[in-house]
Amino acid sequence: MYTDHAIWVGTSTSGQPVLLNPAMANRHGLISGATGTGKTVTLQVLAEGFSSMGVPVFLADVKGDLSGMVRAGENSDKISSRLTECGVPGFQFRSFPVVFWDMYGEQGHPVRATVSQMGPIMLSRMLGLNDTQSGVLNIVFRVADDQGMLLLDIKDLKAMLNYVGEHAHDYTLKYGNIASATIGAIQRAVAVLEDQGGDRFFGEPALSIGDWMQQDEDGQGVINLLAADRLYRNPTMYSTFLLWMLSELYESLPEVGDLEKPKMVFFFDEAHLLFNGCSKSLLEKIEQVIRLIRSKGVSIFFITQSPTDIPMTVLGQLGNRVQHALRAYTPLDQKAVKVAAQTFRANPSFNTETAITNLHTGEALVSFLDHKGAPGIVERTTILPPQSYIGAINDSLRENCIQSSPFAGVYDQVIDRYSAYEMLVSDMNAAAENPVMDIPTLVYQPDEVSYDAEEVPSLVYTPDDTPAAEAAPAAVSPVASKPQGFMVYDPATGSYVQKELPTMTPVAPKPQIEVTPKPQTAVPTIEVEQAAPVAPQVTQMPVMVFDPQTNQYIQKMMTMQLDPATGNYIPVQPEQAKPIDPKAAEKAAKEAEKQRKAEEKAEKDRLAEERRKRAEELREERAERARKNDSILGRVQNTAISTATREVTRQLTRGIMGSITSLLGGKKK
Repeated sequence: MYTDHAIWVGTSTSGQPVLLNPAMANRHGLISGATGTGKTVTLQVLAEGFSSMGVPVFLADVKGDLSGMVRAGENSDKISSRLTECGVPGFQFRSFPVVFWDMYGEQGHPVRATVSQMGPIMLSRMLGLNDTQSGVLNIVFRVADDQGMLLLDIKDLKAMLNYVGEHAHDYTLKYGNIASATIGAIQRAVAVLEDQGGDRFFGEPALSIGDWMQQDEDGQGVINLLAADRLYRNPTMYSTFLLWMLSELYESLPEVGDLEKPKMVFFFDEAHLLFNGCSKSLLEKIEQVIRLIRSKGVSIFFITQSPTDIPMTVLGQLGNRVQHALRAYTPLDQKAVKVAAQTFRANPSFNTETAITNLHTGEALVSFLDHKGAPGIVERTTILPPQSYIGAINDSLRENCIQSSPFAGVYDQVIDRYSAYEMLVSDMNAAAENPVMDIPTLVYQPDEVSYDAEEVPSLVYTPDDTPAAEAAPAAVSPVASKPQGFMVYDPATGSYVQKELPTMTPVAPKPQIEVTPKPQTAVPTIEVEQAAPVAPQVTQMPVMVFDPQTNQYIQKMMTMQLDPATGNYIPVQPEQAKPIDPKAAEKAAKEAEKQRKAEEKAEKDRLAEERRKRAEELREERAERARKNDSILGRVQNTAISTATREVTRQLTRGIMGSITSLLGGKKK
């Protein structure tokens, strides 16, 4: 409630009003607490106070219960008890000027932005791209700027991605590597964004942030209420949209320094979504905007469940704190309670950490900046009830508010300007209608002994050696449909001329044919030796053919064959290869692999069979020897052999020993 140039938020346990100084509101603020502890009511009370002092407000209505601000509140026993507890005199229920907005255009005026306004950094976050994909998307924006193509809506972005992907080779050296796989990944992300409603958000007329900074005829600040119950289901789009609004405000508003009251106040509900998955560079940009937007006269309040949801670098910029109850059911919750208590300026009358867990619904620990910018001592405060209605409104009342809004009809109709999509489509249509431009051909002029650039029909050989322009053109070569004939090298002049080769139908042998030239040309007699009829000849010759990709004529060495029917040389056409069925090819490959494995197995089996047979033969030999040894004859033979061996050994031993003894005896003598 606005009173005495301040916002009366609640009453402390000592009975003193707890006031928010408007001059310190641009130091930003934080409203935190567990679910069901009264954060929405505190948000509503602050928004009503700013609107009453003439400050425009933006609210993101995630649950849909803030729409009741358009109608006056209703008294109840609970509200009367709260007013009595807070000691508020002359409390009046009333409505506030509300304008409904909706990114999807269903529960309010449509909110749109162009792709160029969003920029590659914000769009990369919205699409969930990695660093490599973000770099390629930045190249797409650069190419669009250099080519003068406007990126307004989703179809412009899709057409530009397709264009850059097709011409990646042309832009790689200038902008960097552009992989087709990366372009495909971005296109898939764009398709997902389109399914989530991105096609409605991107387009024109784009939202002008200045339209949110309005006052009604009574001087009250307009409360801009964004229906975010559906948008909240896509957290990335929700958070990126809010960050885009901050960036737009920062870039469009002038520096004003410290004012008596803010020029505009933003309340961001479910603020933790702004920082989930936030890259370091984007977090630095958010921190920079929050720190510097204060001098633009803009105040930002974040609403979340725990102060730990906000990065410390951003949390340090939030001077006004409203802490509702936190439930310390887990060790992590207990740590969060301790961190939240340490951020307040201690009050000697109670323990802050204990009080956070004991707060009732509608109570909060409040610490606002004083007139000098110093943090106030934390107070246990009972929050006032709002003056407007608590809860959602019906659809008929919402529709009446939308129709009576000053922006009715301003953003409703979509405008589709001439942009990148139309430019690329028109270029493709023009290329389809005029695929190739006719170019002149150098033709030798005998009279002037020079080459003139002109378009001429195909030249046909005639008996008097004069080109007949009226002759029927030769069949178009399948090599290139553009040239009417071929550019053939003339050894006499050292240049290429365009003509059809002379008719060379075999005729009866003649000694020679004298062709008398025209007097003015003074061409000597040409003796042509006629040979017997021969089969069509094949030869290599230089030919100028048209390249559709470069739109130029290029010289190629081609295999040409003499056509007996026309006497002209035509390209040798390769045999038409039958299309290969991938499934049949795969089946054939599998069959070949199967056959190879079968042959390898057969070879292994053959070698194994050979080894087995050899082993069997060896076993048979050993068995046969064993049988022979076990027989009576074998035993006798073995015994005789053994006896003979022992006798021979004994005699040899005796002879050797006798020789040794005789030698020793001789030495003794």
